[in-house]
Amino acid sequence: MIKRNAEELADALAGITDKELMAQFLRELLTSSEIETIGLRWELVKRLEQGIPQRQIAKELGISLCKITRGSKELKKPGSALKKVIRKYASQEKEE
Repeated sequence: MIKRNAEELADALAGITDKELMAQFLRELLTSSEIETIGLRWELVKRLEQGIPQRQIAKELGISLCKITRGSKELKKPGSALKKVIRKYASQEKEE
């Protein structure tokens, strides 16, 4: 059931093209703490992709090296979806 729910959620998220609707959806689905945690993880993986050292990220964001190491391992996996999304986002930022 959890896997099916995750797949349904992925479908729902993939179908949302309106940025404001997406933001509202996330605010209504998640607690403020969950949103903060996800935002922090997004920031740390963006910094890893930029080549910023793990210890510097830990110090600047006030988080453990364990959280950063997990993100680093995910980025290094062959075919990492996380890496694909970060690179797509970074290329869009450069165009703006």
